[in-house]
Amino acid sequence: MRYEIPAPMLAKAAAAVPDPAKFPDGLIYEPKWDGFRGLISWDGESVEIGSRGAKPLTRYFPELVEAIPRLLPEPCLLDGEIVVATGPAGAQRLDWEALSQRIHPAASRVAKLSAETPAMFIAFDLLAVADEDLQPSPFGERRRRLERLLAGVPHPLHLTRTTTDPATARRWLAEFEGAGLDGVVAKPLDQPYAPNKRTLVKVKHARTADVVALGYRIHKSGSGVGSLLVGLYGDDGVLRQVGGVAAWSDAMRQQLVADLAPLVERDESGAAVTGEGERSRFSGGRDTSFVRLRPERVLEVRYDQLEGGRFRHTVQFARWRDDREARSCTYDQLETVAGYDLADVIA
Repeated sequence: MRYEIPAPMLAKAAAAVPDPAKFPDGLIYEPKWDGFRGLISWDGESVEIGSRGAKPLTRYFPELVEAIPRLLPEPCLLDGEIVVATGPAGAQRLDWEALSQRIHPAASRVAKLSAETPAMFIAFDLLAVADEDLQPSPFGERRRRLERLLAGVPHPLHLTRTTTDPATARRWLAEFEGAGLDGVVAKPLDQPYAPNKRTLVKVKHARTADVVALGYRIHKSGSGVGSLLVGLYGDDGVLRQVGGVAAWSDAMRQQLVADLAPLVERDESGAAVTGEGERSRFSGGRDTSFVRLRPERVLEVRYDQLEGGRFRHTVQFARWRDDREARSCTYDQLETVAGYDLADVIA
């Protein structure tokens, strides 16, 4: 038998943990893992790992490819999250940077990192087992079958924990961020698996910060602002890029060019000065250059998580803060999250 890997089921954002009473058959809450979405197919002969974006991940995680046939009791199709943990025993947390480094074109580098920063798989749904398609079944049934399948299966495969108590989910939302997780997910018990549909509910951390506009990239259409690069001042007085603001409307993209024109740095000839943006292994051959701005204008943004001195995801524009001095935008304003051992989350 061969399993066809579907597009993953998705979630829509909510501001608070939803009330189970508003759902006919109730909800199950799970921690929201901050890793690579992975759909793992083991048909009894070969292992394939698909991603949310349909990019095959199989070659990047040989340690999982080796472990899956050895540990799983029978062929199946799993949905879950690939994560990497770092840190000393008793203080481990998810490490997005270490995980992102695993996507590398060189086989030798992949092999080296699979030993140095091995991944684990956190399973949260079962789409097929043996020759039985479970996607039409309600999630409550799929979860029970997943628990039976993974009973006693050791590391690096793990079953995500769940609760039906919204108070516990709210506690997880507060505590588990200290281990690198980024929220909770609520799943209706009565729903079948719905590929590419946002029928789940995710609750992530929402915070605001005042940041400095330091440059912008032109939109891919060639007209208007595509993303606004923002920064914060460190204790040493150096302005550091911490992320980007995107998702502007067509009208706003054009308006931003006019609004930011007085701040554009120019050379002696009057041409706009450009800089080279930070690159990642996800940049590919994409142009990362940007138009430099004098660091004078402040804006308030909404963000969910900070990691390694940068915003973990693209942030959202809230408002301009013309009442703020750029030099006052420092890391000190950001919320500090109490540490929490990842082992306690997995347990």
